[in-house]
Amino acid sequence: MRGWFYHPEGEGPHPTITMAHGFAGVKEQQLAQFAEVFAAAGFAVLVHDHRNFGASDGTPRNDIDPWQQIKDWRRAISYLESRPEVDAARIGLWGTSYSGGHALVLGATDRRLRCVVAQVPTISGYEQGLRRVAPDAVAALHEVFAEDERGQFRGEAPRTQAVVSSDPGVPASYRAPDAVDFYLDTAPEGWENKITIRSNQAARMYEPGAWISRISPTPLLLIVAKKDPVTITDLMLAGYERALEPKRLELLEGGHFAAYLSEFPTSSAAARDWFALHL
Repeated sequence: MRGWFYHPEGEGPHPTITMAHGFAGVKEQQLAQFAEVFAAAGFAVLVHDHRNFGASDGTPRNDIDPWQQIKDWRRAISYLESRPEVDAARIGLWGTSYSGGHALVLGATDRRLRCVVAQVPTISGYEQGLRRVAPDAVAALHEVFAEDERGQFRGEAPRTQAVVSSDPGVPASYRAPDAVDFYLDTAPEGWENKITIRSNQAARMYEPGAWISRISPTPLLLIVAKKDPVTITDLMLAGYERALEPKRLELLEGGHFAAYLSEFPTSSAAARDWFALHL
């Protein structure tokens, strides 16, 4: 696993934030701007690429296992504890979209974390799937998953498809214009518009919202976009209601990707202030 480490000004050890991107994202896709805001406020920041993506090792490439990513993130926290610049008693976690779901799981299960920010997080892969795949297309999708599994049994590599595409004839995880624009416009050199099919199956099985009521007493900030068709606004709001205190809700205008773009000043300031309060 590889990433960036930001040193704030002044003598350490510093309160520290650990960050990672969402589904098929890499750190170059708008995460530096958040890390720079946090570092300017006096926090050390670690931004890592998930295994199989970006600068990190791992094969098969472009393959996502949410539980492996969570396990790896625990190791990133342990790494931070070992660094002399880091105050190990003041580590917070920031996750977004798919990794916002990871933030909920880690907040509930790793008590080394002093606070958590989950930005436009995945709450329920099952419920998202009901909204994003038409009922008459579900059987065919399940057969795609089954054929991929049969191929792996035969020794074949996991099959792949596009992350984003505006062409209805190209299988893809996302088709919305704002998703296509975000992934393609922010992609660094070397990023592949490719994801394993089994990553999509794992995403449909992933239920991080089940952990949200167990995060307390670790403080939780939930950042929600009002018109989010990706992680679904009402699912996030219902998840917030299940969370226990201490918690806070920050509502953003626009859709899922506004958190990184038009609403960045609001989303970054809300997270910065939450970390300042609790770290």
